Amino acid sequence: MSKNSQIANATVSAQADLLSALLNGGYLRIYDGSQPANADTAITDQTLLVSLRFATPSAAPAVNGLVTFNALISGIASTTGTATWCRALAADGTTVVFDGTVGVAGDTPNVVMNSVSIVPTAVVSNEGFTFAVSKAFSGL
Repeated sequence: MSKNSQIANATVSAQADLLSALLNGGYLRIYDGSQPANADTAITDQTLLVSLRFATPSAAPAVNGLVTFNALISGIASTTGTATWCRALAADGTTVVFDGTVGVAGDTPNVVMNSVSIVPTAVVSNEGFTFAVSKAFSGL
């Protein structure tokens, strides 16, 4: 028989709430270049374009594993580039929470922006985004 493991809504919501708590006052750093293989992989030649701040709290309580992040605090771009991916960090600025893609609405990225073209001194903002914790897993 094949595996068909499913996680309860209360469990995925607790996981999502932990993720959002880790990001209270944290950072969303937006980069150009190729996204690393995973969130534990060091950044190498990618260029940091802008750093935004998560609010405290970063999100409302999750519903069925879906967390909706509040608007992020704007940042001033430091260099020119094309935003392709982001890394979310805890408030200490070093603890990585997750990586994701950045793009415009039609591309269906993790983080949607009005434009991925970043220029120095531009004010960059994000009105918030959602993150869903999966209810399926391959364990047991």
